[in-house]
Amino acid sequence: MRDCGRDYICVIGSLNYDIIMKQKRMPLLGETYTADSITYSGGGKGANQAVQCAKLGIDTIMVGKVGRDAFGDALVDKLKDYGVDCSCIGRSGSPTGVGVVHALEDGTVYASIITGANFDITSREIDGLDELVRSSRIIILQLEIPTGVVEHIIRKAKQYHVYTILNAAPAKEMDREVLKMVDCLIVNETEASFYAGADMTDGDMVRAHADRLRQLTDGTVIVTLGSKGSMLLGEEGAVPIDPVKVERVTESTGAGDSYIGAFAYGKFKGMTDLQACCFAARAASVTVTKIGAQEAMPCLSEMNESRLPDV
Repeated sequence: MRDCGRDYICVIGSLNYDIIMKQKRMPLLGETYTADSITYSGGGKGANQAVQCAKLGIDTIMVGKVGRDAFGDALVDKLKDYGVDCSCIGRSGSPTGVGVVHALEDGTVYASIITGANFDITSREIDGLDELVRSSRIIILQLEIPTGVVEHIIRKAKQYHVYTILNAAPAKEMDREVLKMVDCLIVNETEASFYAGADMTDGDMVRAHADRLRQLTDGTVIVTLGSKGSMLLGEEGAVPIDPVKVERVTESTGAGDSYIGAFAYGKFKGMTDLQACCFAARAASVTVTKIGAQEAMPCLSEMNESRLPDV
């Protein structure tokens, strides 16, 4: 990965106000079910990944949009508290994006989102941030903003030799030639199944279809598998990354975003892909022990990171 003296990560993506309900099970059709508790939290894949980068001590700039409402104010204020640079977050006439999360006792999560202001960001606005893109060491993207805008950013980053991480979530059709330009593609098993056109539920199935996944991009592909760990598909073939065991999973909201933010930290610090994946697995293992997304993500001190991870 090229350095060129760049000293920050730029995250371009979504910001959602999350409403998290902790409950024993999902309601049946037609049933009104009482949840055990409710938590309000900052969310959105983009904002979550930015927070994880910032909590690990990397200068991080967030680019996105929120509404001119109380939810938008709360999201921006919380990001600032975590040390994220919010100077490139715009305001929109649309309402702030909202996520409603049902977190079950076994750690399973069901979530729905309203895109709101997230879909008001435009390619023209990205062009107005040309120097920001050019000067980034790493750009992290997701698909909770318009796909055309994401593709525009990838092309621009490729032109400027900026390392890109695309978390292709939620899975959407993309220009395959643009996808080829991505340096690191990170998907979960559901998204991997969508892009490869084959069902993948575990590491063995990912390994069986590794060639299809590798063909998606000229860079690295990582498939996250929840409690089953993750799989790194690179020049060495398919390398499994074991999950870090914890005594109790509280809920998995934000675990994938924690993994991505921590992986970006690893690449920023010069780790190999394998080292960065192992570090990311450790970060996600901390996140699942707490409720919420951004609040649950670890700081570097919580990782007890005095050296590179063993590989």
